[in-house]
Amino acid sequence: MQPVDMVIPLTVFLITYDLNRETVRPPIVRRIRSYEAWARLSESSYAISTPQTAAQVYSGLSDLLDNNDSLFVIKLSNPASGWAADPDVKQWLDQHLTW
Repeated sequence: MQPVDMVIPLTVFLITYDLNRETVRPPIVRRIRSYEAWARLSESSYAISTPQTAAQVYSGLSDLLDNNDSLFVIKLSNPASGWAADPDVKQWLDQHLTW
């Protein structure tokens, strides 16, 4: 019997944050960008595609937060609408968001 290729479903999440200490921004951005597939939507929001759950993504970022910060991980899917000056962002979303 041949092994069956396992397809791991990927979910797209919005990560949005507000940091009290801007010194934390570089580490949190590096950690978000360590995901294989990501797009920067705005100054403090990213979309990522991952097999992890929202809770796992949050847990992987929460050690960089303090009590005055906020961070949310929210599942994204189509339909979606928006505009970005960088056409690669729209293309990334079109490729990764599911219906």
